[in-house]
Amino acid sequence: MPGNAFTVSGGAAGGSPGKLAHAELEVHKPGNTAGMPERTIAFQFNPKELAVTKTAKWKRDGQPKAKKSGPPTFTGSDPLKLTIEMFLDATDTMDSTVVKRVEELFTCCVPTPETVDTKTPSTPWVVLHWGDLRGFQAVVTNVSAKYTLFTPGGTPIRAVCTVTLEEMPSDVAKQNPTSGSLVVRDVHQLVAGDSLESLAYHTYGDPGLWREIATANNIDDPMRLRPGRTVLLPAPEELGHG
Repeated sequence: MPGNAFTVSGGAAGGSPGKLAHAELEVHKPGNTAGMPERTIAFQFNPKELAVTKTAKWKRDGQPKAKKSGPPTFTGSDPLKLTIEMFLDATDTMDSTVVKRVEELFTCCVPTPETVDTKTPSTPWVVLHWGDLRGFQAVVTNVSAKYTLFTPGGTPIRAVCTVTLEEMPSDVAKQNPTSGSLVVRDVHQLVAGDSLESLAYHTYGDPGLWREIATANNIDDPMRLRPGRTVLLPAPEELGHG
């Protein structure tokens, strides 16, 4: 069923207080989502919920049964994944609008024409935009459509689509923005309440490594972090280098 109405206040993207903000999926060329999108896929109804997943990876070395196993070693984290449902309905027009919207979603899983003949073909990059919320840059890894209502002639006029997005760090996140030599393992988009100490603890298990994150991102004042900013996280093996 359609998602509940969602009201945002303040901010240019969200519009005036009390105004209904409609979610949309911005579709960009592969490699950069900083500019204007090539097109947008509008949600006919706002989603009821967003499911975001982040997975940490730990390695446990095998030990003889007679000995206790050692502590696990943190080896990194998987990209953020976001799963969202889109409800589509054309009962007012009884036409092929729903089918066309589903096909448009499917194109997000197909390499763009510009990259088909290259060594690194890529699907479009996307960003979920909903009022004041602008999600992380990602690629669509899965689209599942379930048609639930049809015209007497067999045309689908209602569907529920499940769309999965997977975080895609930009090329700039692969190196130190100052020296160009630091390998970056991951990126994190700051939210209210984040601190460099908490990031260092959750990423490396040591809050004292916050200085390395500050250095990699040219952060002069760690007490004034702006929510929404993307922070580069150095690879564990590079900590202390510079």
